[in-house]
Formats: sequence, C-alpha cells, structure tokens
Amino acid sequence: MILGIDTSLGTAVAAIARDGEVLADEQSANPLGHAEVIGDLLRRATAGMPAPSHVAIGTGPGPFTGLRVGIATARAYALGRGIPAVPVPSHDGIALGLLLSDALTGIDTGRFAVVTDARRKEFAYSVYEGTDDDGLPVRVSGAQLSPRDDLDARLDAAGARRYDATTVSAAMIALAAARALAAGRTLADSEPLYLRSPDVVAAHAPKRVS
Repeated sequence: MILGIDTSLGTAVAAIARDGEVLADEQSANPLGHAEVIGDLLRRATAGMPAPSHVAIGTGPGPFTGLRVGIATARAYALGRGIPAVPVPSHDGIALGLLLSDALTGIDTGRFAVVTDARRKEFAYSVYEGTDDDGLPVRVSGAQLSPRDDLDARLDAAGARRYDATTVSAAMIALAAARALAAGRTLADSEPLYLRSPDVVAAHAPKRVS
C-alpha cells in the first residue's frame, strides 16, 4: 500500500494498492486549516489498512504554510514507520488524473496546462502533453508563475489548453509515485516547490559598535 499526502491546495490523504486501486480517499477542500484536519484525515485513510510501503508527498507548488504542513506530516510519518518518502510534483498528480479521466471517455487531451491559484494576482502553471511509456504525464515545462492578466497569452503561445484545478487528488499523487517506483524514476527532489521567496527572511547580523 502507498499512502499519498498533499496540502498544496486543500488537504488530501489517500491510500492505494500498488496496482492503482484506491483503498481510501479522504480530503478537505478548505484552503486553510491544514494542520487542524490532516491528523484526522490520516487516521481515517489508514484505518484497517495494511502497513504502507511508501509515502508519496505532494511537493507543490503551493502556499508556503499550507504546503509545509503536508510535507512535514508525510516526512514524520515515513520516518516513524521506517519507510521511504517519494516526492511528487502536485501538478503531476493533477495532470495524471485529467489524462486518466479523458482516456476513459475517449477524449484526446492534447497539450494542456495545469493552472492553480498562487494568490497575489498570480497563477502557477505547468504544461503537459500525453503520457510516456511508464504511464506518467509528459511534462513539457515545469511549474512557473504568471501574472493573472498574462496567463492566457502565455498558454496560447505554448499551444496549451487551460485546465484550472482547485483540488489535488492524493490518490493521483500516490499513483504517480507507484508508477515512478515501478520504473525506477525520480519525479522531484525532496524540497518543497516554492515559486516565490518567503516574505520572512533571517535577520541580518547586528552592526558592530565601535
């Protein structure tokens, strides 16, 4: 069993079998309150389940505070269980869900952009086109920021259809991790994907007084 955790938009926890069967899927769409709900979602998603072999972590992009709640929880859970943590870009999970949904209905997804609200009149977006031989979304361009009023022009230039996402499926995060593990691939490094610098920075050393 693979456990998936993502807090880049709402808060989501899911458990899947290695073949992709979704065993549990718990989520809160509230973009705030991650720390308040994640423990309960984790308890519900793992109740009665076999011990997980891996924890898949949605690494963003997302707001600093919300994203670090999920990443810290996933890392702590993996450490406590003595199992590997597998980082997955959150936009990859969204893209995989869209591609699977379209495949079931016979829709040709074509080139598309996963778009999420980055606040401050900006959007985060990543461009994808189809899946590769490992069943993973092909990332044409990684996550980047765009001013709200410039986004459509950028996507037109990239030839990408816009897909706005308001939630991330932890089950799709876990499935992307399962497929990456099966193929011996790494989808992201272990650091959160922040697209802008934090507002709070370390204080400078005090000036010397002579």
